[in-house]
Amino acid sequence: MWWFAANHRNLLMLSRRRLSLETGNRPILDAGCGTGGFLTQLAARYPDRPVFGLDADQQACGRAAAKSDRPVCTGSVNALPFPDGTFAVIFSADVLCHRNADEHRALGQFRRCLAENGWLIMNLPAYRWMLSKHDVAVHNTRRYTSGRLARLLEEAGFRLVYSTYWNALLFPFMVISRKVFPGRAGMVAGVTLYPRPIDALCRTATAFEIALLRMGLRFPFGGSVLAVAAKQGAGSV
Repeated sequence: MWWFAANHRNLLMLSRRRLSLETGNRPILDAGCGTGGFLTQLAARYPDRPVFGLDADQQACGRAAAKSDRPVCTGSVNALPFPDGTFAVIFSADVLCHRNADEHRALGQFRRCLAENGWLIMNLPAYRWMLSKHDVAVHNTRRYTSGRLARLLEEAGFRLVYSTYWNALLFPFMVISRKVFPGRAGMVAGVTLYPRPIDALCRTATAFEIALLRMGLRFPFGGSVLAVAAKQGAGSV
C-alpha cells in the first residue's frame, strides 16, 4: 500500500544521519514490527549492523522473522526484554497509539534501552478529532499533535530534535473519506489496496512530500506526525 511505502521511506530518511553520527555498531530495534515490512527494509539498508524486531503478536513475529531473516521476539513495548543501553536507534511506527500501549511506560522503556547517544524515531497518527472507523479497526485509541508528542517525550526524559507532519497533500481527501463520507457501518477504511490510478497518484504525492522533507521543509499539518528524539547526551540535528 502507498501509505506504508511512504512511511517506510520517511523513517529510513530520518535514520540515515542519526546512524552516521553513531560511531559504534550498536543494534537497531523495530519496536512493533508487525509482519516485518519495515524490518526487512532496515535489514537491507543496514546489512552489517544487528537489526532486531519485536511485536506483541506471536504470529506476526513469525512472519516478520521469515520475511526479514532477522531475530524477532514476542514482547510488549511496555516492558522491553532487552538490557539497558542496548540500541543505537529504536523505531516506533504507530505503536503508542495502540490500545495495548501505555504511553509513559513505553517511552520509559525506549529510553532505558537506548544507548547514551541513542535516537528514538517515531511515526504516529495525527489529531484526536480524526479518530474514525479506521482507528477502531486497527485498535488505535489515540492520535497526536506535534505539541502533545513533544510534551510526552520531554516528560519521559527525551529531547525532541525534529518533528513534522506529513501526508499533507492528501490530508483533505483523508478528512473527507473518514469524517464527511465515512461509508457503511462496519466498513474498514484506510488499510486496503487502492485501484492502480489512485495508488499511483498517492505515491506521486507522497514522493513529492518526501523530496520536500529532504530539502528541510516541515509541514504544519498532515495525517501523521514524525518525530526524532535524543536520549540525554545525543547531538542535535
